[in-house]
Amino acid sequence: QVQLVESGGDLVQAGASLRLSCTASGRTYYWFPMAWFRQAPGKELEFVAHINPNGDTTSYEDSVKGRFTVSRDNAKNTVYLQMNNLKPEDTAVYMCARKRLNQALDSTLPASYDTWGQGTQVTVSS
Repeated sequence: QVQLVESGGDLVQAGASLRLSCTASGRTYYWFPMAWFRQAPGKELEFVAHINPNGDTTSYEDSVKGRFTVSRDNAKNTVYLQMNNLKPEDTAVYMCARKRLNQALDSTLPASYDTWGQGTQVTVSS
């Protein structure tokens, strides 16, 4: 079974940049669509970004467009989230997730994913 482990979260000031990594371990025979979600204290999970198996198609939540970039290196079994110009509103636990085997599922919904990492904390101070 595949396990996902995120890293790269940190405490930074507004305007700073971070790059998060999500590395898959275990049996990784297939390249799945992947996504990043985040959850702020007291808030529901929020979709952040999605990337298709080949890494040539991405989508983003409106508030992060132009600031965040999702990419992947399948040879390293790793998905990245480059976050630039971070804002206090970006403070959250960031989690990566593997999409279920159903292309018709809405990529922005947590229920469309079957494997989740434990999350990495991103804190942006003002």
